Amino acid sequence: MFDEVLNKCAENNNYTIYTSMCKAQRILMRSYDPVCSISGGSDSDIVLDLIHKVDEDGKVKYFWIDTGLEYSATKEHLDYLEQKYGITIERVKPDKPIPTCVKQYGIPFLSKYVSEQMMRLQAHRFQWEGESLEVLLQRYPRCKTALQWWCGERYSDEDGVQKISRFSIYRNRFLKEFIMQNPPDFSISNKCCEYAKKKPAKRIVKEHDADLDITGIRQAEGGIRSAAYKTCFSESKSKGCNTFRPVFWYTDGDKKDYEQLFDVQHSRCYTEYGLRRTGCVGCPFSKHINEELAIIEEHEPNLYKAAVNIFGKSYEYTAKYRAFVKEMKVKEKEQKKKDV
Repeated sequence: MFDEVLNKCAENNNYTIYTSMCKAQRILMRSYDPVCSISGGSDSDIVLDLIHKVDEDGKVKYFWIDTGLEYSATKEHLDYLEQKYGITIERVKPDKPIPTCVKQYGIPFLSKYVSEQMMRLQAHRFQWEGESLEVLLQRYPRCKTALQWWCGERYSDEDGVQKISRFSIYRNRFLKEFIMQNPPDFSISNKCCEYAKKKPAKRIVKEHDADLDITGIRQAEGGIRSAAYKTCFSESKSKGCNTFRPVFWYTDGDKKDYEQLFDVQHSRCYTEYGLRRTGCVGCPFSKHINEELAIIEEHEPNLYKAAVNIFGKSYEYTAKYRAFVKEMKVKEKEQKKKDV
């Protein structure tokens, strides 16, 4: 069966898909207790299809984490996947569901990294000051990393040209100016990702004594998560669990090729709702959050009400920030005209 799959990949002339199949086979052959995280999203659908084709012994165990804020269409899709592949997808409870995390730690804002740094600064009662790093370190000596972000970390390239680090607040235009003029009146945190996703995933690995953790991270999706890896396979430094990312090198084009080649069907979140992604419902980290909220309100109104109730302050603060950026860009253009 696997030879037939490889022949089909070769006929399609997609080297990325072909090599991903070969790598997956080699890696699974060396694994005794592999587990695979299923999210119900489009990347995850391809990972499941690929791994199932390679896993001829049926040794991979699949799991899905219920974060406490999930689409009904996603849950429905899990049932479809179980029936299609003849597998069981273990439903896993989070260490703390998203509503609890937000209530206890704070609300996500803009991105995971931005939220983490703002959370650290708030923990030290930072006053969103515009002083230099040296001055701020004297006032807040135990908050160096977050202060470096706030002050705008930079580096020099090979030609000595100053570049903005991806760990700098200036990666988000006018964010520092906005916060200084509009300090947040609510707690900000990225802890919901940790307690609703990361910790339960690690728990599953431990409970199954897994030696291989299979995930659907792609380099092309960008962000801190994908930037943390440089290859599709990470070997454990100890005798723990290795990590395998089968579609790490897949572009959006490769995804489309795979979907057509093996007739991969996605959930109604994509085919009916028209969502671009299916992470946690209404997550403020989404770049298209307003579009998503409109879709959620139309198709899953109860979830929409829950999302607004949980993340509402972040939505308002983000909208205010976006409006501030537009205003600043207009002023910037007007100033350039005057300078000319």
